[in-house]
Amino acid sequence: MAWRRTRTSERAPRRASRHGRHGREGRSSVVRPPLPPLDTRVDRFDLSVGTAAEFLRSAWPELRDVRFEVADMPAATGDDGIPRWTVLPDERRIILYRLPIERLSHLHRDDELHRRMLVEGAVFRAAAEYLDRDPWDLGPERFRYF
Repeated sequence: MAWRRTRTSERAPRRASRHGRHGREGRSSVVRPPLPPLDTRVDRFDLSVGTAAEFLRSAWPELRDVRFEVADMPAATGDDGIPRWTVLPDERRIILYRLPIERLSHLHRDDELHRRMLVEGAVFRAAAEYLDRDPWDLGPERFRYF
């Protein structure tokens, strides 16, 4: 049997389909498909610093009025290397530097859990420097994974 071409006028009217060419509904240029909210490294870093700081504030009354701030990079320094954080006890501030913490620290396993533990460890060490204590004294239950 040969294939036969029909004229458009002879074709039966097509019913509008619910799905497009690839099985999805049609999209307009104004409305884009629903996407999950963007989750950036900066947001994850801020969340990790915030949760660790809240834990420390609830456990140590000396830290309740201390501001934990996040900056990208420290100002130019000398030959001592690049600091991961700066503690300013007179101003009651702890400034954590995101890029040195994320990029200059070495992880033995590069996944989300270990990156979060790295950031929380930096927050604990900075708070320990502020309090002039050992980081292990601040939250012994928090460091169980080591």
